[in-house]
Amino acid sequence: MNAKDRLIVALDVDSRARAEELVGELAPHVGMFKVGKELFTAEGPEMVRSIVSAGGRVFLDLKFHDIPNTVAKAVGTASRLGAFFVTVHTAGGRAMLEAAASALPAEGTQLLGVTVLTSHTDATLREVGARGTVAETVRQLAILARDSGIDGVVCSPHEIGLIRETVGDDMVIVTPGIRPRGSAKGDQARVMTPGEALRLGCDYMVVGRPITEAASPQDAAQAIVEEISRG
Repeated sequence: MNAKDRLIVALDVDSRARAEELVGELAPHVGMFKVGKELFTAEGPEMVRSIVSAGGRVFLDLKFHDIPNTVAKAVGTASRLGAFFVTVHTAGGRAMLEAAASALPAEGTQLLGVTVLTSHTDATLREVGARGTVAETVRQLAILARDSGIDGVVCSPHEIGLIRETVGDDMVIVTPGIRPRGSAKGDQARVMTPGEALRLGCDYMVVGRPITEAASPQDAAQAIVEEISRG
């Protein structure tokens, strides 16, 4: 996989027009586009179809978390839209994860399990009743995802090494919370530079505002790709 293919741009915008403008500008420079809750709520499934029809790959990041049957139907529909990656919350449990995995074709869409959101800290996990630390919770959920047939996990860059030690090299690791040097953290609590994340073993990295809000999104994306290339 070359450096460009590892970079996923988060289209955290609220209109199809702006999303398609960014896709047109950035497609030669990045490997995939993330459609999350904001854009999907504003524009719906047609946004995914638009990117796919233009030859782009889509990371559909809706973090499904519901009863097993509902989640299975949702990820099946996402696969038929042409999404390359689809996310579910690993906290949904084994039955939900196994149902989701069984709803996907043998080849095509890959299922990613979200472990602990990058906005969480040990303290905020305690607020929602978690008994372990971020690292302990990530480890437990990564094992659950692997044993439930999930293709990969989404985790903070600070848990990349932990997950590689826990589940080995077979699972895909997608890492949000990537910030080039000098960029603001925003609402991400656990961040890292692209080069650092790559050296720890992530496969794909998600970058949003440092690219989409830059004066030149193309230049910002290319600078990150060059940093990935340098390792």
